[in-house]
Amino acid sequence: MQYSQKVLDHFMKPHNVGKIENPDAEATEGSPACGDQVSIQMKVNPETQVIEDIKFQSYGCASNIATGSIITDMAKGKTIIEAKEISWKQAAEELDGLPPVKIHCSVLAVDTLRKAIKDYEVKHNLAEVEKFNKDTIVEELKKVIYPQVGEDIVTLKMVKYAGFEEGVAVIDLEIPKFDKYRENIAEEIREHLEQYKEIKEVKITM
Repeated sequence: MQYSQKVLDHFMKPHNVGKIENPDAEATEGSPACGDQVSIQMKVNPETQVIEDIKFQSYGCASNIATGSIITDMAKGKTIIEAKEISWKQAAEELDGLPPVKIHCSVLAVDTLRKAIKDYEVKHNLAEVEKFNKDTIVEELKKVIYPQVGEDIVTLKMVKYAGFEEGVAVIDLEIPKFDKYRENIAEEIREHLEQYKEIKEVKITM
């Protein structure tokens, strides 16, 4: 697998690693059982809403560590509104690209950052806790990237149906059996959906 020099640099000497004592906000996304996990903690200036300090810890591959490093670099010194606008594509570009099968690491890092920002907003009455529903599932599916073209599976119309009933999330995908990314996509979907306590089972048909 070919990594850029920037990915290797951030992997070998990652920035902003560690924990913050009494953080203003924090979040964890992913799961060690699935292979990748990122935790982010932040200190935010209450008057300017600038992220004054940010740390991360990760469990996973070189891309996972590198994206955690670069995303915290990009967010530090920005307001929470500016940091929310950082995209996974921007993070990947800052690293001079990622291997297609590792794009999900960039998505995971950005998701964790946004979740930490949401944690801050909720704690400071700047936002409300979002209620889980079918739309939550669709939003999570928009974070699942088809590696070959770098676009999400909803935009690519690979999702024929997404439903939720009695604790079961049902996802019907249109991906050919010969597609080499087929199982990667299914695994990514499960990783995104199984984090919700409301979902007891994920059924995927292809």
